[in-house]
Amino acid sequence: MLDQLSDELHRAAADRNPLRLLDTLPRLYAAARSADEPALSAVLARLGDLFERVPVRIGARLGVLCGALAELGGDPEPVAAPLVAELADCLELAGTFAAHWRTATGEAPPEPVADDHDWTEAAADRLAAAPLTREAAVELADAWSMAHLRSLPVLSILQLSPRLRHALPGRERLIAALGTVLDERPDLEFLAGLLRVLDDERLIVLHRPTGRGYEVVIGGIGDNAQLHTLLADVLIGPEAEGLLEGVRPDPAWVRAATDGPADPAAPTVRGSFALLDGRGGRIWDEGRPADIPRVAGVRVLVLDRPAYERSWRAGRIYPLMRPDVRLRRILPAGEAAGWLARVARETRVPA
Repeated sequence: MLDQLSDELHRAAADRNPLRLLDTLPRLYAAARSADEPALSAVLARLGDLFERVPVRIGARLGVLCGALAELGGDPEPVAAPLVAELADCLELAGTFAAHWRTATGEAPPEPVADDHDWTEAAADRLAAAPLTREAAVELADAWSMAHLRSLPVLSILQLSPRLRHALPGRERLIAALGTVLDERPDLEFLAGLLRVLDDERLIVLHRPTGRGYEVVIGGIGDNAQLHTLLADVLIGPEAEGLLEGVRPDPAWVRAATDGPADPAAPTVRGSFALLDGRGGRIWDEGRPADIPRVAGVRVLVLDRPAYERSWRAGRIYPLMRPDVRLRRILPAGEAAGWLARVARETRVPA
């Protein structure tokens, strides 16, 4: 069935039949919901060359379908390059829209309404004062309205595939295009954060009160609140085994931070430590692990006694992304002391 529907999509694209394309896309998704991983991957492998053969708005829906098939278990790598290229194209046009809008209206760009022909036409009308043809104005307004929808499949595949996070085709162009609109498009901030996620990243963790140190490897962590929860789960344990004395996080917090749903009945997460960087700055729970600066080429995290209780809701900001926090080794006492001496002159608990 999936092969037949995929053939139908290709025939509709060859015939330039948008109505048949729109009819086939939801039918293919419905059939895919009961398909196995090899079948899903085979369909995704055939969809990559369709983007350049379908209209822009249908291409956005095709992208959403690709993201949905990846979420069902298909391998997203064959469609990564066209999905990123389509999104970068859209964001570059959206950035041009924002610049022309200011010129034409003297106002900040408007709140977009996705996939709304009337909104696009009205926005294009307001660009009349800019030196644009009507066709160009519609194209720019369309890109501004579709940017979020175009971002959704890229959000999906980046969460699902550490390989793509490590080697995403067109990453630099995408980051540059995103930078032209991000200040005015808060709906794209999750994508910006996802492009900064670390994988297979070495972290030196130093516990100032005990002088102990650990080498930890992290990956797939969305923010520092999630990192805080999972570090506490990994490092708190029997002192006789070189771990840190304390109360381990509630298992419901850990599940919500890894691969389970947030339990509304679970108590609010309570922080176990004050988190500092090797230069003395505070590591805020709302920040990202990529914000942790390096010392001697390695990201260093200093754990201290909390000056006050910090709490946050259990969960993770990227629900499809599976985190990894592994204790690689407990540092020998001399090595830990050396790291602490390196950072002790600058690091302090903020008031």
